[in-house]
Amino acid sequence: MGTTYLISVAIAAIITLLVLVTVLKWPAYIALLAVAVVTALVSGVSPSEVIPLIIDGMGSTLGSVALLVGLGAMLGGILEKSGSAAVIAEAFRKRLGIKRSGIALLLAASLIAIPIFYDVAFIILVPIIYSFARAAGHKNPLIIGLPIAPFMVYLHNTLPPHPGITAATGSLEGDVGILLLLGLAISVPVGFIAFYTAKVLNFKQYLMTADVEDHFQDIPSAPPSNQNESNGGAEGVVTNHYGHHGSAVDTVVEEKGVQTADPTPTTPALGEILVCILLPLVLIAIGTVSSLILPEDHQVLEVTEFIGAPAFALLVAAILGFYLLGIRHKRPGATVSEIMDDALGPAAVVVFVTGAGGVFAGVLTATGIGEAIADTLLGTGMHILPLAFLLAAAFKVSQGSGTVAAQSVGGILATTVISGDFTTLQIALLLVAIGCGANSLTHVNDSAFWITTRYLGLSVADGLKTWSVMGLVLALAGFFITCGLWILVS
Repeated sequence: MGTTYLISVAIAAIITLLVLVTVLKWPAYIALLAVAVVTALVSGVSPSEVIPLIIDGMGSTLGSVALLVGLGAMLGGILEKSGSAAVIAEAFRKRLGIKRSGIALLLAASLIAIPIFYDVAFIILVPIIYSFARAAGHKNPLIIGLPIAPFMVYLHNTLPPHPGITAATGSLEGDVGILLLLGLAISVPVGFIAFYTAKVLNFKQYLMTADVEDHFQDIPSAPPSNQNESNGGAEGVVTNHYGHHGSAVDTVVEEKGVQTADPTPTTPALGEILVCILLPLVLIAIGTVSSLILPEDHQVLEVTEFIGAPAFALLVAAILGFYLLGIRHKRPGATVSEIMDDALGPAAVVVFVTGAGGVFAGVLTATGIGEAIADTLLGTGMHILPLAFLLAAAFKVSQGSGTVAAQSVGGILATTVISGDFTTLQIALLLVAIGCGANSLTHVNDSAFWITTRYLGLSVADGLKTWSVMGLVLALAGFFITCGLWILVS
């Protein structure tokens, strides 16, 4: 089928999907699957191959997402219900003041986002975002979460060791170290833009979805204020709305009518909480960095890749959370298990919708729509820097994956760049442009869109007005800064 026809199908599919979800109020899961089926059929896929294609798209997405979201949600559940997130919020408030806590969390999230997949890092940060928002008196976690989530994605897409940009670096024979330093320098002004753009967008009040609103309101608005004498002042306790001292989990347990063996479980210490949060990040970082600096046949690499696998790292963290945040603080195993199991309920919605988004993205890729858009752009003869950005953006908008977008564009431009007279710094700037393009135009076929909007309580329409706008603004900001630097070094 012709390029024009395939591009028209892609545009029609995206518009139809948006109308079904935002106007007709279809469930996103059903809308994504239905549009994916129709798109496959009108793009020439044989009817007998449509369902296998749908199953493949769902399976390939859920293979990683279900593990990460499930384990991350369970860890987040015990972090929240044990009062741990409130402890962290109080620690930041004491050191920096509550007015600067949003900036502090943005900086912390920036460090986390570089080596860690966005889905994992954001899910771990969700209970802390909620607690910060409650401690600051905000009515919506979006106030804290909006600058953090898009900037994390920007950093992850534009800097090594993200697999997409790392693969593109190899294709263009670029220097990973120079790219990392240059990308970090560009990310500083982009971070300021993220912070202030979010402030502008947050002038409008966005309604939370009912499940997130109920969940958000259950979080204690006051951080731990008392000290547990039996632990030498190491652990604070929270006064819940029943009027007695205990952790935030007591409220949840009593509301369900579950009797605990000890009516006054203690709140974890800051050190225990940081171990549960930072350990998976350290393990993943070890695995990622070792794969970059060690030769492929190195004996240590097999071990570091195992412990650095996100699923393994989160499994270890969840087990530690079960003990350090639960059992060790006088909570019966059955109660802790119930808390962690209950966290899987809301996570299931994220998993299924994300899987359906993977189906839609897989159909767009398999039907050749992304390739058709790329061919159209290549035929324009434009300068290589905007071409790199627009090609990555085209792949991103058509199939949703920033990783695929960066990898694909790296392969498409490889011959041109390697045979051209480009300096190492210019190649690094080209790679930043690719990363910015792979971060732009994020919408309903991107799993990060669904994870972020679901956890921040946004409707699809509000997600497009906030998350998608932020992604585009940061991508354009990074690209324009890159263009300025290109002029200086040329």
